[in-house]
Amino acid sequence: MTPFVGLVLAAGLGKRMKSSLPKALHQVAGQPMIDHVVGTLIESGASRVITVVGHEGHVLQQHLSGRSEAVWQNEQLGTGHAAAQAGPALAGYDGNVVVVPGDVPLLSVSAIQNLVREHETRGYAATVLTMVVDDPAEYGRIVRDPSGRVRSIVEYRDASDEIRAVREVNTSVYCFNSHYLFSALPLLSNDNQQGEYYLTDVISILISRDVPVGAVALDDASEGMGINSRAELARAEQAMRDRKRQELMEDGVTLVDPASTFIDTQVKIGRDTVIMPFTVISGSTSIGESCNIGPYVQIRDSSVGNACNIGPFAFVRPGTVLGDRVKLGDFVEVKNSRVGEGTKIPHLSYIGDAVLGAGINIGAGTITCNYDGVTKHTTVIDDGAFVGANSNLVAPVRVGQNAYIATGSTVTTDVPAEALAIARARQENKDGWVARRRATQAAREEKK
Repeated sequence: MTPFVGLVLAAGLGKRMKSSLPKALHQVAGQPMIDHVVGTLIESGASRVITVVGHEGHVLQQHLSGRSEAVWQNEQLGTGHAAAQAGPALAGYDGNVVVVPGDVPLLSVSAIQNLVREHETRGYAATVLTMVVDDPAEYGRIVRDPSGRVRSIVEYRDASDEIRAVREVNTSVYCFNSHYLFSALPLLSNDNQQGEYYLTDVISILISRDVPVGAVALDDASEGMGINSRAELARAEQAMRDRKRQELMEDGVTLVDPASTFIDTQVKIGRDTVIMPFTVISGSTSIGESCNIGPYVQIRDSSVGNACNIGPFAFVRPGTVLGDRVKLGDFVEVKNSRVGEGTKIPHLSYIGDAVLGAGINIGAGTITCNYDGVTKHTTVIDDGAFVGANSNLVAPVRVGQNAYIATGSTVTTDVPAEALAIARARQENKDGWVARRRATQAAREEKK
């Protein structure tokens, strides 16, 4: 398959989203929808991606820096006008252009590749990606001739009852020969109810020239779902997560209850790992093989080794790296820390901005006190150390190899290797204190 240029249309206002955020930056399964679209084009074989931006375009331009060029549509005058803005950037280019709206995050690599392959094999001037749906609603209908070529795309409002019965509709994804696309765009008219220049009219112009226009139907109609509202965003989210869950299970991951498990598209999980219900794994997280995760666990932008046990009710925050056979138990929170092989943090502890070696035992209720109100500081605990329950380690501090921290200690200075640190006040029992306190309180009450 010959490389092509991807052209993403993302200049619209997205009024139905009712948001100050550009529509294309709303997230689906952990990524802005524009990232799904651009990533799919690149993975499909695009040698270059150009994104047409307009509303809040500087935000999109910055977000896509290094992955897609930006061209501007300063006035939102329709999809045809948007595509025309890429003309100067593609001057002299003689190849295929795949045009994709910025709000179709479910579109797959295979769908794009099938579209381009059919376009090249059949020698079409333009090829429309279509979908067959049970309820075509107000989508433009695809009308084919007996040979399978596209005869017309008829908008709902212009369609007869016979045409409205057609279930094959336009997804607004196209593959064009660049020459035919940019020769037709100047001929577009805005003589319509919206006063806009429609990209669909390019298809009509090409058909009127008697050049071949084809169509390829999606195997899965959900891939053509465009996002124009919060409700549609939610449906896309569900569809994307369903796809991810299915992919993981096919790769050997056990999801005890898929419906209550939420996993972002970028997440990687090794085989024989078991994910319990009500677990959320997000961002660029990777989890190794043979782990047990959950229930009620959150892991975000972190790396988890093999044979780890995490949960229940654990929170692994961004920047965390867990080695093999690490245990994080009930209500443990770890943030921006490295935890070595075989280290155990069984329950009720907070480990933040820390470096923990291998084979360490962290007692219940241990806290690394990493923030002094101005700056974050690092706690280092070397291999084999034992930290007793309810200990506070006030960073910056280092606990040496095989050292012991006595239960209930507040450690403010380094502990040498093999040493025992005891940092707590000696217990003192005051006999009769409660009775004396009660008497004092009673006297105060009498004076009132």
